[in-house]
Amino acid sequence: MSILTQRSTRYSTLSISLHWLMLLLIAAVYACIELKGNFPKGSDTRELLKQWHFMLGLSVFALVWLRLLARLIRPAPPITPALPNWQAVPAKLMHLALYALMIGLPLAGWLVLSAAGKPIPFFGLELPALIGKNPDLAGNLKEWHELGGVIGYWLIGLHAVAAVVHHHILRDDTLTRMLPGK
Repeated sequence: MSILTQRSTRYSTLSISLHWLMLLLIAAVYACIELKGNFPKGSDTRELLKQWHFMLGLSVFALVWLRLLARLIRPAPPITPALPNWQAVPAKLMHLALYALMIGLPLAGWLVLSAAGKPIPFFGLELPALIGKNPDLAGNLKEWHELGGVIGYWLIGLHAVAAVVHHHILRDDTLTRMLPGK
């Protein structure tokens, strides 16, 4: 069996690194938007937290494509022992929902800024608007973006709980396949 066709019991180093980096980025995205409320509207700190929210969210958007490419090149290793179908199907749906979150939320945020006619900051660059200025649409998109953010809390929480349940109760290798190190 060649190294390209050999099945591993762990995710690739790139996939593992991106998983944990994106967890940190997503936590920072949520932290920025939650902390923003502690500062008065128009204050420098509030505006800085909003900018970091945008930039880190767009970083997640950029990295998710690299993550998908890594997954395409080297698919997920099988779980040992194999999951019964009643667990495998919801697990696949959860992963699809998480990828939709990592693509959809940053894209929705970009669309909100575009429709609001605001600049789209990205680490010293200003990204182009995706759509023309439309304040009504911006308001609607913002509501969907915020709802997606709340759904994201639940998806991320369920994902983490499932990993712990698989590790400590079901005693399979679901979690260890994604842990850094050997």
